[in-house]
Amino acid sequence: MNETAALERLTTLGFADYAWVALAVVVLLAISYVKGRDETDTQDYFIARRKIPVWAATLSFVATEISAMTIVGVPAAGFRENWQYLQFFIGSASARIIIAYLFIPAFYKYNCTTIYEFLKHRFGANTQYAGSFFFFVTRLFASGLRLYAASLAVSVIMGWPLPATLAFFTFISVAFIGFGGIKAVVWTGAFEAATFFLAGFVALAYLYLHINGGLGAITEIAGKAGKLSLFNLGWGLKDPNVLWIAVLNGVFGSMAAFGTDQELMQRLLTLETREASQKTIILTIFATIPLLMLYLSVGTLLFVFYSQNPALPLPDNSDKILSHFTAHVLPAGLKGIVLMAVIMASIDSPLSSLSSSFVTDIYRPLLKKNGTEKHYLLVSRLSVAAFGIVLAFIAYSCRSAEGMLWLAYKVNGVTAGSLLGVFLLGLLTSRRANNGNVAAMFVSAAAAGAALYLSETGRLALGWSWMIVIGTLLTFALGWLLGPVFDKKPRDNNAAGL
Repeated sequence: MNETAALERLTTLGFADYAWVALAVVVLLAISYVKGRDETDTQDYFIARRKIPVWAATLSFVATEISAMTIVGVPAAGFRENWQYLQFFIGSASARIIIAYLFIPAFYKYNCTTIYEFLKHRFGANTQYAGSFFFFVTRLFASGLRLYAASLAVSVIMGWPLPATLAFFTFISVAFIGFGGIKAVVWTGAFEAATFFLAGFVALAYLYLHINGGLGAITEIAGKAGKLSLFNLGWGLKDPNVLWIAVLNGVFGSMAAFGTDQELMQRLLTLETREASQKTIILTIFATIPLLMLYLSVGTLLFVFYSQNPALPLPDNSDKILSHFTAHVLPAGLKGIVLMAVIMASIDSPLSSLSSSFVTDIYRPLLKKNGTEKHYLLVSRLSVAAFGIVLAFIAYSCRSAEGMLWLAYKVNGVTAGSLLGVFLLGLLTSRRANNGNVAAMFVSAAAAGAALYLSETGRLALGWSWMIVIGTLLTFALGWLLGPVFDKKPRDNNAAGL
C-alpha cells in the first residue's frame, strides 16, 4: 500500500484534500513572513501604522466575526433548530452603525492603540486596567470555545485526538501571529473570508444535488419540521429567540463585541482615517449576512439530507454535524475544502489583540515604563506564545460542551455588559468616575452571572440574552452613582483661601 492510500485509509482524506490544507497553511505562513519581516516597533506590530486598505480590513473583520464558532456552530443551529438566529443580525447591523458614529470617532480622537486607552483618557488608569481585565476574561473564554469548535471539527474529519489537534492549531497560530503581528492577521483574514465562502458553497451544492426532490422536497421537509422559521413573534421574557428580545440582544451584544472588544476593533484601528474606519464597519454588514445565510442553509439541507437517509449514522453531539458529514459523506477532494475553511477560521485567533492589550494597557504602564521599542516588540511576541498556551488549555476544558454557539453568547453576556456600560458612560455623558467604574463593573458582572445561573437552573423566568442588557444598564447606572462617592475631586486649598 502506498503512502497516499494509507492516509486515505486512516483519515478518509485523499491527496487532493491534503493539498488544499497544505496550500492554505503555506499561504498563511508566506503572508506572515512578508508582512512581518520589516516590523521594528509596536505601532507597526499592533496597528500596522494605520495603512491597511478598506477592502482588506472589511474582509478581515468578517473573518474574525465569523470564526470557527460560526462555521461549525451555525450549521449545527440550522440543523438542530431553525433560522431564528438571523434575528440577532437585525440588531447587530444597527449596532455597527452606532459604533461607526459614536465609538470610532472617540478612538481616533485619542489616537488609541487599544480601545482601553480611551478609558484612561476619559476616566483614569484604574478604569483602563479594569477594562483590559474584563477583555482578557471575556476574550479568553470565548476564543477558547472557538478554538475548541475548530479542533473538534478537525479531529472528527482528520481522525486526530483532540489534544493533538489543539497542539497543531496553537503552534500554527503562535508562529504566524507571533512573527507577523496585526498585518499578518488582517491579510490572512481576507484570504480566510474567501475560503469560508468557497467551503459553504461546496457543502451546499453537494447537499442540494443529493437531496431527492430538489427545492420542493427541501421546503416541504424542513418546513414541516419548523426548520425554516425566521421570526419568533412571541412576548415571553424567557425565550431568547423572541424577535424583539433577539434584536435587543443583537444591539447590545454587537456593541459590546465590536465596540468594546479589542480583537475586532483592532482591525478598525488599522485604517488611516476615522472615515475609512467608519466605512469599513458599515461594509461588514453587507459581507456578513450572505455568509450567515449560506451556513444556515447548509444546516437546513443537512437536516433534510439526513431525514431522507435515516440509515446514515448521526454524530453523538449535534455540534459535530458539519464535520461528521464532511468526514463520512463528502467525497475526497471536497473534504479538504471544508477542512481548509475550518482550519483557517481557527487560526484567526485573538492572540494579536490579547498581546496588544497586555503590552499597551498593562505591561508598559505598570511593569516597564521606559523600555525600548525593541524590548516591547519582543515582549509582544512572547505574550502571543503565552496566550496561545492558555487558549489551548481553555479549549480542552470545553470538550464536554454541546450547543457551543449559545454557550459562547451566554458566557459573553456575563462580562461584556460591564465593558459596554462603562464605554457608554464615557461616550454619552461627561460624568467623572474612575474607582467608581471599577466597582460598578465587578458588581454588574456578579449580578449578571447570578442572573444567568438562576435562569439556567429554572429559578428565574428570564432568558440568557437579557444578561448583557442587565450588565450594561447596571454598570452605567452604578458608574454614574458611585463616581461622585469613590472619586471625590481633591479640595483645592489655595482656591479656598487656606
